[in-house]
Amino acid sequence: MAQNVQQVDKVKKPINWSRIGLLCLNIIMWLIVMFPLIYAFLMAIKPPADLYNPESVLFPQHPTLKNFSDVFDLAPIGLYIRNSLIVATSITIIQIITSVLSAFAFKFLHFKGSGILYALIMATMMIPGESVIISQFLMVSSWGWTDSLRVLIIPFAVSAFNIFLCRQSLESFPMEIYEAAKIDGCSNLRFVFTVLLPLMKPTLGAMAVQSFLGGWNMYMWPLLTTNNDNVRTVQIGIGMLNSVDSQSMVLMVAGVVICMIPSLAIFIIGQRNMVKGLTAGAVKG
Repeated sequence: MAQNVQQVDKVKKPINWSRIGLLCLNIIMWLIVMFPLIYAFLMAIKPPADLYNPESVLFPQHPTLKNFSDVFDLAPIGLYIRNSLIVATSITIIQIITSVLSAFAFKFLHFKGSGILYALIMATMMIPGESVIISQFLMVSSWGWTDSLRVLIIPFAVSAFNIFLCRQSLESFPMEIYEAAKIDGCSNLRFVFTVLLPLMKPTLGAMAVQSFLGGWNMYMWPLLTTNNDNVRTVQIGIGMLNSVDSQSMVLMVAGVVICMIPSLAIFIIGQRNMVKGLTAGAVKG
């Protein structure tokens, strides 16, 4: 009996070629998708002398990390990163608050004209931002808001898409729970922050990732409304590193790699809730 067991153990399992092929296909697709990031990092660690060297087109012969430190010496990148973090974080928090409160109002508070107001808010998603950027700039200029962080935060305090996302996530929420909370004396704000927010964590995670990346990657609006280094964002500051010489080119790529770190970190942390939050409320039953 023991010999039979040993013989069965010695029998090799058949190779699952389909699984191996699928794994190889995933690796190839990952390399294709990640190639720009990989190439940017290889460029960032390349000395300026090797930039036009035909023997180091892709992989640097003498890799160095000095470019990352030289970026902070050439321009106040640390200040730009701080400003971008303040702007992106503020936009994220304010958009989450306004979106959740708006979705709560449209779902539970039945007031006159709520359907028309919700339709108007959704209609704003069809208006390109570039079509109103001049009128917005003239408006904030007349208020004296230029060259300040508030001009980069307040115009983006409300997001129609995030309101729609929150409204859809509450579509299947039982109305009886809200009515029971009101009977027990729970106020609307307490109901939002103690009942709704814990149940909307996937949606809030997707909103936070989207809002942060949108605020972090803003370019046209900060370029138009800020001219002072004290309030300049990192996306505008990286453009100041661009020049015709090879040293400035590798420094600009190194600065781009540095600027990608916060956005990649936010995406990696919030990717678990992104798909779940974007599909919340899409399936009923």
